[in-house]
Amino acid sequence: MVKFYLNIFERQKKMIIKKAEKKDLHKILDLQYLAYQSEARLFNNPNIPPLSQTLAEVESEYEKGIVLKAVDENNVIIGSVRAFSDKGTVYIGKLMVHPQKQGQGIGTQLLLAIENEFPKQKYELFTSSKSIKNMELYEKLGYKIFKEKQIDDELKFVYFEKSA
Repeated sequence: MVKFYLNIFERQKKMIIKKAEKKDLHKILDLQYLAYQSEARLFNNPNIPPLSQTLAEVESEYEKGIVLKAVDENNVIIGSVRAFSDKGTVYIGKLMVHPQKQGQGIGTQLLLAIENEFPKQKYELFTSSKSIKNMELYEKLGYKIFKEKQIDDELKFVYFEKSA
């Protein structure tokens, strides 16, 4: 059992979270296309918005707020999250982790890091009602459901908020 915890610690120790640079955005978009495949499979729809987003749109989000990246010991981007603040509310989006790195606490650390970039504010994010792992993560970190929005017969968004 001790060895298991040591392995988790060693893996996380080698991960660093920092602000992304504009030159990183193409690699982050590539990661987004890979990471959101599981969401597309949930809906049997390869055309979900994260899979059709363009580099220009990501650059616009970068200019509007903050993009963080998680890099491994080889400086490979293995996760990312974006956020911007508007009138005291921080809108968090595109939390993603490379499929082979999921379940290691990287998403948790990214979410906590983006909150730290905007201290003492209200945070909002959303996911689909079929994204059970996402909802469990958000609830574990103190987010509460405040709204649901039916988009079509299959898609319902669940909105979460958290106050600092």
